[in-house]
Amino acid sequence: MNSLIEITIPVLNEQSTLAEQVRKTHDYIQANLSDIGTIRIVLADNGSTDRTQEIALELEKSLSDVRYLRLEQRGVGRALKASWTQSSADIVGYMDLDLATDLSHLRPALEALKANKADIVTGSRLAKGAKVIGRKPLRNVTSFGFNLIVKLIFRTSFSDGMCGFKFLQRSVLAPLMQTGANSDGWFFATELLITGEHLKYRVMDLPVTWTDDPNSKVKVLKLTIEYLKAMFSLRQRLNNSKREA
Repeated sequence: MNSLIEITIPVLNEQSTLAEQVRKTHDYIQANLSDIGTIRIVLADNGSTDRTQEIALELEKSLSDVRYLRLEQRGVGRALKASWTQSSADIVGYMDLDLATDLSHLRPALEALKANKADIVTGSRLAKGAKVIGRKPLRNVTSFGFNLIVKLIFRTSFSDGMCGFKFLQRSVLAPLMQTGANSDGWFFATELLITGEHLKYRVMDLPVTWTDDPNSKVKVLKLTIEYLKAMFSLRQRLNNSKREA
């Protein structure tokens, strides 16, 4: 069966790198993954104010299987939810525009889902066999601390909730969102994993090679506060779902 797969790339004011990175991803997919199924790239724009929209529309016009989705409100979770809930694909997922996670990991992630060996696949920089290149010590400490807190609060088994490389069977998306995964921010991707384990879905930890982007826009302190608030909110929703069950 020819599976339909959609990979969403959230973008915000990415005029300097958008065309190069999308063409690189598109060319890699065309050259290496055509046997897996039809793979589309969805550029989910969170209200860019530079030339991102113009460039994305040019890419949509010139490249097969590239789509552009515009949202006026910001938030990675909001972008992913908008893209995935509109999708008719069998498999949906996302990765970051900086391509920090090596594109070679697309095949094992998608093959595991296509063969129904997992419901959710998440890239991990902390699993055995993973390789992290060029990451600053502060980011390492922050990531380790965040994942430790997630394990302590939710008793999870996955190793890296923050990695921007996640794919899932679209059929599990609605239950995930109805039960707990509904953040509009960065935490949404981690909520998918926590809620997935809560619902007894099969979450596959995929060790990846990950190269740090020195131009990352992530603000560690702000993100940490956002994550902590979102974690306690999610815990309440999951507790409520248990009581209702």
